[in-house]
Formats: sequence, structure tokens, C-alpha cells
Amino acid sequence: MHPNETQTQFKRIVLKLSGEALKNHKTGDPIDPGILTRLVSELREINSLGVQIALVVGGGNIFRGLAGMKNNGTDRTTGDNMGMLATVINGLAIMDCLEKNGIEVRVQTAIPMDKIAEPFIQRRAVRHLERGRAVIFVAGTGNPYCTTDYAAALRANEIQADIIFKATKVDGIYDKDPMKHKDATRYDTLSYDEALQKRLGVMDAEAFALCQANRMPILVFSMNEPGIIRRALLGEKVGTLVS
Repeated sequence: MHPNETQTQFKRIVLKLSGEALKNHKTGDPIDPGILTRLVSELREINSLGVQIALVVGGGNIFRGLAGMKNNGTDRTTGDNMGMLATVINGLAIMDCLEKNGIEVRVQTAIPMDKIAEPFIQRRAVRHLERGRAVIFVAGTGNPYCTTDYAAALRANEIQADIIFKATKVDGIYDKDPMKHKDATRYDTLSYDEALQKRLGVMDAEAFALCQANRMPILVFSMNEPGIIRRALLGEKVGTLVS
């Protein structure tokens, strides 16, 4: 056990990261090296605390199934399959950067591709985490019509994580869109029922229902704040906690 491990609020986390978070929106580069390096620096810091880290990454920086259907008529199933493959590219990029920073990593995929990633096996994933390896879950659930939010909720419950850390563009959950309304109010905490009643859209309905049914807490925060994951792990109140 790492000497700092007892100081943290959570021992095992699932970090849900959108593919868009890796994109440089000024240049259009789908995976920005600077953003990737900063993310990995944060993960290295929390790994040093003894926290077990699993990641679920989206693929929207490369291809988004629903957008493909609307923009160029791609069949929904085909588009979702393309989106799941995009998550694999992102997962491999994060893996490479983590390994170059001294963190042992395993990528587990819901779609068999044994030349580049392990198949998702729940017991093996847990064993990797127990041995201090980061685990990156890619290809969603392996099924179309399922979001990466749902994949994060499913994997978090399967590996018995303590919490889902959901990184977004804003610093928590608001009563209305803070990008459009200057008077939007941020919630520090919410119950599952409050989030549903107020239709706050924390996750898609299926993912949220899975978290609610299994009492899986969700912390929503902005990935743009340096050191925020470490601060949350050490007990500082950041973002919005749904529990």
C-alpha cells in the first residue's frame, strides 16, 4: 500500500473522459499533444497517491455516430461502430503517453481485437488495478445504441469502483446552461431523484438509472482546472456530487 493511499477519499475510480476533451478546437487536431500530456500528468499524480485508475474515453473528437447519421446519412449501427473504433484510437494514445511517463497500462476492449488490446474480462481488469496498473476501457460496451456514458456506468459497477469522475467542459451541474445564461446556479450536491426531477442531464437516462440502482456516486467537474482530480481525491469540494 502506498503511504499516501489512506489520505484519499476513494480507492478505485472510473474517469469518464469525452473524446472532445482531447481535441484542439483551434487547429482541429483530434488529439492535441499538449492536452494529452496535461491529462497524463494529472493521472500520474493520482497514481502516486495509490489510487486505482480506470478510464472510459469517448471518440467524439474523431467520429460521432449520431452526427454521422445526420451529416452524411451514415446508418446508425455503422456510425456507432465507427465511433466505438474511434475510442480505441484515443485509448491507445492515452496508453502510449501514460507508459512514457512510467505508468503501467492495460487497454481492454469490448470488441475483440487481440492484436492491439485485451478483451474486457472483469476479473482480469480488477487484478490489473490491484497491481497498480491503469486500465483503459475502449469500444464502449461493444454494442451500437449505447453511449460511452453507459459504458462508464457499466464498467464502474462491474469493477466495483467507488465513484465515477465525469470530466466535462463546465465545473459542475447547473440549473441551466451556464454557457448561455450568466445567472445559472451551480449545485454542490444533488440526489439522484433531484437530478431526475429537474431533468439536469447528468448522463443519458440509461447510464444514470444504472448508477442510481447501484448507488454509484458521480462527480461532475471541469477537466480544465489543473489538479482538480487530486483535490477531489483529497476531500476538497469540487464540482457537483450526485449521490
